[in-house]
Amino acid sequence: MEVKIGVQHAPREIILESGQSAEEVESAVSDALGGKSQLLSLVDDHGRKVLVPADRLAYVEIGEPTARKVGFGAAL
Repeated sequence: MEVKIGVQHAPREIILESGQSAEEVESAVSDALGGKSQLLSLVDDHGRKVLVPADRLAYVEIGEPTARKVGFGAAL
């Protein structure tokens, strides 16, 4: 699942591939914005944890699950 996080006063967005479902990501964002948590905490495919202060979130874009590409490209 591709997740893009916009952070206030930051020139670039954070993009990560997460093994979490869209519902899990949405729940974490909702908890952070609702005041239940001071940090948005997500884990990427490599096990790294991404923490963003809830009061600095500009937007969160939850993408479609990504299928792993296997095989070789067409010969040129």
